[in-house]
Amino acid sequence: MTTSGGSSRQPPRPLPGTGAGSSTASPSGSAVRKPLSPALPGFPPALGAGRDREFEFTASDFEKVRKLIHEHAGIALSPAKQDMVYSRLARRLRACGDRTFAQYLTRLERDRSEWETFVNSLTTNLTSFFREAHHFDILAEQLKKVAEKRTIKIWCCAASTGEEPYSLAITACEAFDSLNPPVQILATDIDTAVLAHGEAGSYRQERVERLSPERLRKFFLRGTGDQGGVVKVRPELRRLITFRRINLLEANWSVQGPLDAIFCRNVMIYFDKPTQYGILKRFQPLLRPDGQLFAGHSESFMHAADLFRSRGRTVYQRADTPLR
Repeated sequence: MTTSGGSSRQPPRPLPGTGAGSSTASPSGSAVRKPLSPALPGFPPALGAGRDREFEFTASDFEKVRKLIHEHAGIALSPAKQDMVYSRLARRLRACGDRTFAQYLTRLERDRSEWETFVNSLTTNLTSFFREAHHFDILAEQLKKVAEKRTIKIWCCAASTGEEPYSLAITACEAFDSLNPPVQILATDIDTAVLAHGEAGSYRQERVERLSPERLRKFFLRGTGDQGGVVKVRPELRRLITFRRINLLEANWSVQGPLDAIFCRNVMIYFDKPTQYGILKRFQPLLRPDGQLFAGHSESFMHAADLFRSRGRTVYQRADTPLR
């Protein structure tokens, strides 16, 4: 868990009143900002205190955002993410015409259509082609060892804008020395905006500059004319991948096992340990006994040792699989 992520306004009018967190008019008619409300325990004295912020954003507002995104997407936001939350959600306040975060959060309670954009705004979608490259070398060796003739299934849980699933597809093509390998890749993310980007398969030249000239020639088409500076994945590569929205907290996943590999990299770091364990418990029966789970470089699943055993280099196998 990707991510994610990856989406002419009227300025807000001053709020009436003279209490904490309000604005009043000066003799010249300009608004004078007053201190925000006192902090909740564990938070700075006031979010935005001493700053000229466009919208009132109290500690209580931030705590509510943390609670909502955790309940809806499992993401655990630390107190250090206050500025990030303000900057990302301020765009939504402008778009919706809300004057305070309290108004926007009230809107969320009654307007379920805003939920998707709310989640998209707060998910992080940092990705690149062949990020943590050693994982793709390990996957290639695994694919070459599949002796029986069958379809190999891979799930990429945090597809973001598509670089990771396309890296998986390239790895499969190279392992089988074919543009039509026996591989199906399911690429999912909670963020619908980045999924649409990935499904389109078009990237600016700078996004692929670290790929070798051979890979660029073999797996991408260069744009011309007004598409100069853009590359597009070959249709053969695109056909190996199905893009689909999945929230890892939802009760039902549209995923059919058994899977040969699950790439869930740099996703679990956003979840607390109980949420991580619950997701890993659902991963385990989906994975083949000889399948592998790939995690991010800063992630560890030692708290789920009854479910998964480390093979080193942030690669895991089912704990109930005999040691080889």
